[in-house]
This record gives sequence, structure tokens and C-alpha cells, in this order.
Amino acid sequence: MFSLNIKSRSFSSSSNYRHNYHDFHLVDPSIWPVFTALGALLLTNGSVIYFHSSDAFWMKLGLLQVIVGMVGWWRDVINESFQYHTPVVQRGLRLGFILFIVSEVMFFFGFFWGFFHSSLAPSIFIGGIWPPKGIEPFDPWTIPLANTLILLLSGAAITWAHHAIIANEEEDTRVAFMVTLFLAVYFTALQLFEYISAPFGISDSVYGATFLWWLVFMVFMF
Repeated sequence: MFSLNIKSRSFSSSSNYRHNYHDFHLVDPSIWPVFTALGALLLTNGSVIYFHSSDAFWMKLGLLQVIVGMVGWWRDVINESFQYHTPVVQRGLRLGFILFIVSEVMFFFGFFWGFFHSSLAPSIFIGGIWPPKGIEPFDPWTIPLANTLILLLSGAAITWAHHAIIANEEEDTRVAFMVTLFLAVYFTALQLFEYISAPFGISDSVYGATFLWWLVFMVFMF
């Protein structure tokens, strides 16, 4: 076991990693965490400026910085995966991804909590009715239904990719990932079309705020 561990570490280009014989990954110094964090700070502050003055320069600059940081950071992570990832590191990455999914669940829970709190007991400030007076909601049997079906299909496609990876079927894996990517792009396009064609804005009562904040969420996710 000891000799196997030494062999697996011999591919590392990091002197720090070569001379510390343990199963943990000591990453090399990187500028990407600081760079991306500053971009996220600029993006959030720029979004506030945009909401108040319609000046989108700082928001776009922050978004560009976040995208550049994501590309550079993910590139390094992919390169490291071919050299450093021991079983202990892989377990830690899986745990980290599980925590990420939990954070997304909490994020969605907050959105749905706000929506149901406002819709099940409408405030007198919005007329005591839901949807609020003056709001024309979308027909749920059009784009919302189509996007729901696309999400279900994308879940089936990525599950197909998962099983293809386990079976070591490279061609099926590639096709399944391409199908998933196509459905993701199609879903995003339909969602943006829905936001653009909405007859209400983010400032039109709590209905517009809870509906259009999904657009802000999508921007941060990308």
C-alpha cells in the first residue's frame, strides 16, 4: 500500500506534494480564489448600482471577471484531477459537492417560502388578492410547462450519462452529455424569453420580485 501511494504521487509536479507522503491534496498557491471573489463583489455591488441608476457597466465588468475566474479556476481543477486526486481527496470532493447541492436546496427553499408566504396570505398592501391587482400572470400550460418537461428530460439525460460512465461507454457518455447541454441551453433560452416578454417588472409588487429574482439567480449561477 505504501509503495502504491508513492507511485501515485510521482506524477505530481508540486514539490510540496511530492515530499509530504499523505493522502491529502495541498494545492499550489493560486490567484483564482481572490480574483473570483473580487469579481463576485463587483458583480453584486454593480447589480445594486444597476437597479438604482440603470448603469450596467460595473455589473457587466464583475460578471466578466467572475466568468474569467471560473474558466481559469476550473481549468486548474481539471488539470489537478489527473495528478493529485487520491481516494481521500475524491471523497472530500464528493462531500463538497453534496454540500453545494444542500446550499442550492436552501436557496430554492427560500424562494418558495417567499412565494407561498405571499400567495397564501396576501397582504393588504397588494389588495389582499393573488396575483396582485394589475398583474397578468403567464399561462402555466405554455412556457412554464415546456420548461418543466425540459428539466425532467435533462435529469434523465444526465442519469444516462452517469450510467454510461460507470459502464465505461465513452460514446454513450459523450452523446448523453451533449443532449444534457442542449437541453440546458434550450431551457435557459426559453426562460430568458419568458423574462423578457413578462408584462410586469421586478418592482411590480412582491409578485414581480419573486418571479424576476430567478433571472438574477441565473446570472449568478452562470
